[in-house]
This record gives sequence, C-alpha cells and structure tokens, in this order.
Amino acid sequence: MRRHSIVLLAMSLLALAPRLEAQQTGDAAARLHVLFDEAWQFDLRESPLFATSVGQHAYDDQLPSVTAADLDRRTQFRRALLDRLGAIDRAALGEQDRPSYDMFERELRDAIADFEFGAHWIPITSETGFHTGFASLPRSMPFRTVRQYENYIARLRAFPTYVRQQIGMMRRGLEHGFTQPRVVLGGLEPSIAAHVVDDPTTSVFYAPFEHFASSIPEVERDRLRADGRAAITEAVVPGYSALQEFMRDEYIPNARETVGISEVPHGRAYYEHLVRHFTTVDITPEQVHALGLDEVRRIRAEMEAIIEGLGFDGSFAEFLEFLRTDPRFYAETPEELLKEASFIAKRMDARLPSLFGRLPRLTYGVAPVPDHLAPNYTGGRYVGAPAGSSEPGYYWVNTHGLENRPLYTLPALTLHEAVPGHHLQIALANEIEDLPDFRRYGYVNAFGEGWGLYSEWLGIEAGIYRTPYEQFGRLTYEMWRACRLVVDTGIHAMGWTRRQALDYLASNTALSLHEVRTEIDRYISWPGQALAYKMGELKIRELRSLAEQRLGTRFDVREFHDVVLQNGTVPLTVLEDQVRAYIERLLSDR
Repeated sequence: MRRHSIVLLAMSLLALAPRLEAQQTGDAAARLHVLFDEAWQFDLRESPLFATSVGQHAYDDQLPSVTAADLDRRTQFRRALLDRLGAIDRAALGEQDRPSYDMFERELRDAIADFEFGAHWIPITSETGFHTGFASLPRSMPFRTVRQYENYIARLRAFPTYVRQQIGMMRRGLEHGFTQPRVVLGGLEPSIAAHVVDDPTTSVFYAPFEHFASSIPEVERDRLRADGRAAITEAVVPGYSALQEFMRDEYIPNARETVGISEVPHGRAYYEHLVRHFTTVDITPEQVHALGLDEVRRIRAEMEAIIEGLGFDGSFAEFLEFLRTDPRFYAETPEELLKEASFIAKRMDARLPSLFGRLPRLTYGVAPVPDHLAPNYTGGRYVGAPAGSSEPGYYWVNTHGLENRPLYTLPALTLHEAVPGHHLQIALANEIEDLPDFRRYGYVNAFGEGWGLYSEWLGIEAGIYRTPYEQFGRLTYEMWRACRLVVDTGIHAMGWTRRQALDYLASNTALSLHEVRTEIDRYISWPGQALAYKMGELKIRELRSLAEQRLGTRFDVREFHDVVLQNGTVPLTVLEDQVRAYIERLLSDR
C-alpha cells in the first residue's frame, strides 16, 4: 500500500512539474517586464526629447535637466534596476525574453559605465551635439492643437537653462581634462551661429508659425506667432549666443591638444568600453585594428582590378586624383544631385519585393541637409519620422560644396541611408508590436550600421551599380568602413596623429578630401562608433554564407532578410543565435 502511494505521489509530482515550471517562468517573465516598464517610464520622464521622438507627448513642454545631481540620480536608479535584474532567474525565462534580458542588462551596464567615465562632460562632436538636436524640434514636435504650440513655445523658453546646464557639464570636463580635441572644433561654429539671428522670422524655429493646420483657430494664430517670435528673441537667440561665447572664449582655447581618447584620464579603459559597446562583441582594439588591415588589403585588390579593367594608365593615387577632379563625376547644381539620388532610390524601390518578404508601410522622401548643418556634415544621413506623426522618413543628401559630392559614390550612399538600408530597417522595426519598448525604439549601432553597409553590398545583387566607376565607388565606401577599423583604433589606442589618419583614409579611398577631413574629425570626436559598420556587415555576410551553405536549395534570400530584421536592432551575438536557430528549424522540418 505504501509503495502504491509513493508511485501515485511520484506520478502527481511529474504531472505537476510542467505547471510549476510554467508558473516559475511566468513569474520570472512578469518580474522582468515590470522592470522594462519601470525603466521605460523613467526614461520618458527624464528624457522629454526622447519621449517626443517615440510619440509620447506627456512631457512636450519640457527639456531634460542635466545637472550633476540629476545625472547621479539617474545612475543610481539604473544601478538599482541592475540589482533587481540580477535577482531574476534568466534560465526560467522563455526563448523570447532571454535576449531581452541580455540586452537590458547590457544597456544598463553601458549607461552606468558612460556616467562613471564622464561621457556627459562632452555633449558635442565635431558636427553635432545637444544644440543641433534642439534645432530639430520644429520637425519632431506635433503642431495640430493650440496646446501643442504652447508646449513648443515652453520648450523654446526653457532653452537658456538647458544651455547653462550643458555648459556646466563641459566646464567639469575642462577641469578634468576630458574635452573634445581643439583641432576638431573649428567647423562647429556655423551650427551655433546659424541660430543667432536678428529677425526671429528667419530662424528655423519660426517655421511652425509660418503655416498653421486648419485645426488651429484663426483667433489664436496672431497670439501664437507673437509668442513664438518673443520666445525666439528672448530665449533661443540668447541661449545660442551664450553657447557661442562659451565655445569661442572658454572651451575651444582650453580644449585638449591631443586627439586620442586614451590621452584623457582613464582614457584607455574608456576606449576599450566603447569598442565593446559599439561592436557588441568582446574584442580588443588591437584585434579590431588587425581585422581592419586584412580588409583593407582585400578590398584594395578588388579596386586595383577595376582600374586595370578600365585601362587607366597611371598609379592608384593618380586614379584617385582623376576621380576627385574630373567634372564628369560631379553634379552642377544641388537639384541635379538630389534628382540623381532620387532616381537611384526609385530603382532600388523596384527591386525590394525580390529581396524582402516584408516591406514597411512608411514611405520616405529625399531632401537636402539643412543649411545650418551642411558645411561640416557628412555626405548623407537618414532621419526617421517622429513616432505617431504624419511625416515620412527622410534621406538627407548634402548639397553643400558640390565639388566634394562625387556621383560615383551616390548609389552606395543611397542604398545605405534609404533602401534597403536605414529607412527600410528602422521603419520595419517601428512596426514590431511584440517587443519591449526599449527594444522597439532602441538602436544597436553594430546591427543598424552593419545592415546599412550590407545594403550597399546587396546593391550588386540588385543590379544598382551600372558602371565600373560606380562599382569603384561602392568599393570606396567599403574601403572607407574598413579604414575606420584601422584609423579609429589607431587614433584612440595606438597614438596615431590626425595627419596619419587623414593620409591613410585619403590614400586608400576616393572620398573627396573635404569628406576625408570631416570623417576623420568625426572619428576623433566620437570614439568607437565608426567601428560598428564593418563589424556588423562582416557578421551579417558571415551568417548569410552560413545559411546558404547549410540550407542549399532551401535557402531563400527573402526569408533570410526577414529573419535578420524581424526583431529590430540586436547585438551581433543575439543576431547569430537567431539566424542559427532559424537554420536549425528549417533543417529539422525535412
């Protein structure tokens, strides 16, 4: 009888085990998503500009506070979240939640490390910063109600305080020798001076008052215009004037003379952190440098094969000079450059159904880089649509200095920034509804920029490159990203000078010398980010080769691309797990 009872008890426990496991898994998942929600709501409150960008408008009348006390408080909150996360059994989570757990942990650790190293003391790069982000408000905010206009005006009024706080952070950086290098700051002045205007109606901030939606009552419009002009005159212009004076009289004269981030206090450890952050893999600067040298050699051989095929009578350097100086390779007007970029984009649009099973609903436009950014800005960039707005995404093309914007690189630029690159990837990610918000609206550079560079390579398959010069332009862009692995690590870990970096990039690519300068200054002022492109592209191509090899005739490029993009931007380690699982699922279905 006792033995029979033991058997029944054992059978009952076996039957109960799956339910207990499910309950434990559910408890772990519920606790995890509580953390996600708490962190998300905290970030929306503490980062009102970010909240606006993701379609959350409860804080549209506010700017973030960046005092030392606020930054410390946010870091303490993240440390507490990390402790609570560590108390959740990762093994008890389901397949969908484990990657989210890992990504959340990575984000928390990286944010804490950034604070501890003092990243907030440098809120500017050679081309952008908090002041250029603020200048995007006219495009990123909604203007359908009177209250929304009043929120915008409140933000304009808050700008001087925001500037004072950022200047306070930069002064702390000066005290600790943690600044941007002086040599990269010369081109930043126009992006500040453009907003110091005598006539408020000429300011970019006045644009929302020039045309009102029909939903804005006529009786309110004159008041709103007057309030807008006053806010620009009394707050925006003084804010930019104060920043201009600080940069000119205090920051630039006292900024550091060195160029590598390893030269600042704890700089080597900071750079190693940035390498891991931007590549999402555990790799050293020296390993990245060696990989870059290998890629440069491989791509150089392909470039020289094109030169030989063209029958060019001269050296590699002479061919680059020919490309940089022959008028046939340059547009004569900004409109011509924009039309050519639009034509390339439409040609690629037609090829998308053959390469992707899912396409985004959101459309995109082609537009010039705004004048206040253009002089020191990169050749092109994708600007996503504000969440919940009626705006499209935009592929910005830099029409400033046409002699520096070669047409032979335009196809690669267009595929990277528009489709199938950033627009397609980001617009699809924004349509995913079953991911935590921090993943849905997050951006992992190694994935996003790696996808952009992979998209340039995908243009071969799509038949976009029609001439040897355009093929050479694509290789120039690939070489550019390979050189980034060499020069970024060279500058920040190996003691390279700015001149060494300029010469290396100029001698290995057909980029214009203006672009060479703006790019090198970008790498100097934004350590590590430039590593994301080539590292991500190499991993995506590696995983595609693996899928093609393992699946054989069952490989479907449309299905592969959908798998890569189905979970938004993820670390490369997570991407590899997802693609390998997809391969195994297909093989097990045989």
